[in-house]
Parts: sequence; structure tokens; C-alpha cells
Amino acid sequence: MISDPLVLTAVLVVVMFAFLLMGVWIAISLIVTGIVGMLIFKLNLPPVISIWDKIGSLLASSMYDTLNSWSLAALPMFIFMGELLFRSDISTKLFNGLIPWFNKIPGKLLHINVAASSLFAAVSGSSAATTATVGKITLEELKKRGYDKKLAIGSLAGSGTLGFLIPPSLIMIIYGVLADVSIGKLFIGGILPGLLLASAYSAYIIIISKIKKNVTPKAEKEYTWADRIRAIKELIPVFLLVALVLGSIYAGFATPTEAAALGVLGSLLLSIYFKTLTWDVFKTSMLNSIKTTVMISFIIAGAGFLSQVVEYLGIARAVSEWIASMHLSPYMLILVIGIMYIILGMILDGISIVVMTLPIVLPVIIHAGFDPLWFGIFLVLMVELSQITPPVGFSLFVIQDISGEKIDYILKATFPFFVIMILIVAVITLFPEIALYLPRTMIK
Repeated sequence: MISDPLVLTAVLVVVMFAFLLMGVWIAISLIVTGIVGMLIFKLNLPPVISIWDKIGSLLASSMYDTLNSWSLAALPMFIFMGELLFRSDISTKLFNGLIPWFNKIPGKLLHINVAASSLFAAVSGSSAATTATVGKITLEELKKRGYDKKLAIGSLAGSGTLGFLIPPSLIMIIYGVLADVSIGKLFIGGILPGLLLASAYSAYIIIISKIKKNVTPKAEKEYTWADRIRAIKELIPVFLLVALVLGSIYAGFATPTEAAALGVLGSLLLSIYFKTLTWDVFKTSMLNSIKTTVMISFIIAGAGFLSQVVEYLGIARAVSEWIASMHLSPYMLILVIGIMYIILGMILDGISIVVMTLPIVLPVIIHAGFDPLWFGIFLVLMVELSQITPPVGFSLFVIQDISGEKIDYILKATFPFFVIMILIVAVITLFPEIALYLPRTMIK
């Protein structure tokens, strides 16, 4: 039997990663890890209560408490909305509407990846959906027009991750539920960091275009202001959907869950308007949404149980006290945690990173004096990094499927945007008001 919570923590980390490396489902790995912790820790239970009674009670109550959240109802609806948009004509119209506006900027249509990803992220909530949808439209088109393939792929990989940062965001919903932080405030808090990251990507494209003249074609169709004005009508459907989803939240008209329902309604109406809504499209979108929702919910339930075990066994308190005893400065603490997340991003997907680490990391962060709302934005940025971190970076595989390029080529193309994201994380850490200003001023 183990009596030291710190030793138990090390054992549980080893056990958890052993199960993951064996290919056991993430949710099962989390639950079994929690059970192992209960079995090997020295507990002082009354004689009338067996250890298995306590495990069963904790497992049942934690799963029910974790999933019995109205906020989680937004999850399947945002996923369903993204699936519908992925299969509708709205994505093509988005590209056509943006082309005339970027033709004169250095880098020209390479900025389409950034702009289209930012706009689509505001209605999808998923980085995978954003990367896949925008990539299927832009990569082939940019290749035909003679743009640098590496810069096109890199900008898509970086910009595609904005689906987690620019609201609505699936990761923010999960974090808000697990950390008991307002999802509406998280959504608003992601706006300025998201715009800052998108601007940094565009700035890099402009700089590279100035240095290397061959990344863009010399001759390209010229667009007049009349063309640009006409192109706005192609963007109107996207702007209307963004206004419907986000505007209803910010205006206080709807909660994030209700806004998700409005988003699904808007997506259905747009699909009907563009005549892309068939029974097969609806059925496939619904089935994919159900599969994704069940998978995520199972992981959240497993994380809820492990979180309860961590709290019950005093692990969180022991780890917090241990880190406090090291007398790390708050910034050094964030640096250590940031490095940990980058390493985890190499072997885990974003949702798993959040649900597996939050029970231990969040108490430490709060103890160090950081705002849990700010940490939610920081964590989303770290999850975005995991999307383009080998070997499990999901966006990398999405781009590989779309482009047909080898993974090492995609990694080289993505690396500059990976560095940019780390720099933005540093900026958000040094200037936390970037993430906190809008939530504090817009929601009282």
C-alpha cells in the first residue's frame, strides 16, 4: 500500500500512459487509473464499507455529476452544425467572397487560409472541421494558381487550429464544464487572442512574401472595387450565421447552449437555401455528430471519475504543496506547465490533454494566483499546439489526407506557424488582459 500522495501520483502517471501505449481507449484508461489509485492507496475506511463499495459509489456519482450539465448540451449541436456546414455550399462561397479582397495585399491569396479559417472557426467550433473544410477548397486552388505549396500548407495548418480558439469552441465548453468557469466568458475571452494569432499568421505571410518573391504568382487576375462589392454577397451567409450564434450570446439573448441550437437551425436553413441538404447529407452529419459526442462524453465521464479520485486521495493538494515548496515564480510555473503540454501534445489529442491534466493542474494554477478564465484561454492555445505537434497532431493527418504530401514535408511547412503560436502564448501570458478584458467589460 502507498501512503505518500506524490509517490501515488508518479505511479498513476505511469499506469495511465502504460494503458494508452497499449492502445486502450482513453476513457477506459482514465477509469482504470482511478481504480488502481483507490486500490493501492492506504485508505482508512470503516469496516462496514469495502474498497469496492467506495469505488462503485465514487464512479457512479462522479460520472453522473460530470455529465449532468446543461452546458454540455451545446457540444452535440455545435458538432452537428460543423458537420452540416462541411457538406454545404457555404464553404465554397466563403472562398469566392474573400478572393477579391486579398489580391493586392503582399502574399495575396495565401491570406485566404487565415481569413477563411477565422470565419469558419466562428461557426464550427472544431479545428478538424475548420482545417478539412478550408483545406479542401484552398489547397488545390492555390496550387493551380502557382502559389508556394509549403507556405500554403503551413498557413492552413496554423490557421486551422483557430477552430478551438475563436468561439464557439468545443474545448472551451469542455474546460468550462470541468473547471466550473462561465462558457460565455470563455467564448468572449477567446476573441482577442484569436484575432491576434490570425494577425500574426498574416504578418508572417506578408514578411515572407516580401523576402521571397516567388511564393506568389507574378500575374493574377485584377479585381475592381465593383468586384469586391459584389463578392460581399458571397460572405453574407457566413456573417449572418456568425451574428446569429455569437451575437445572441453577447447580446444576452441566448446562453451558449441556446446559441448552439440557433446555429444548427441557421445551418439547416442555409443548406436548404443552397439546395445541398439531402437525406444522405442529413443522416451522415447526424451519425458523425452522435459518434463524436458519445466519444467525447465518455472521455469526460472518465476524467470526472479520475478528478474525483485525485481530490478524494489528496493528490491535488499534495502536488500543489510540492510545487509551492519549490518556490517557483508564477511565470516559471507556467513555463514548466507549458513544456509539459507541448510534450503531451506529441502523444495525446487535445481533448484528452484537457480532461487528463485539469484535475491536477488547475488547483496548482489557482494556488499560484492565476485566473482560471485566463488559464482556459492559455490551455486552449496549448491544445492548438497539440493539433500540429507530431506524431499525434490531428490537423497534420487531415492535411496529409487533403494534400497527399508526406508527413515530414508537412511538418517542415508547419514549423514556422508552430513557433508563431508559442510566441503568442508568451504574449498572452505576459499580458493576460488580452484574454480578460472583453469578458470583464462585456459580462458583469
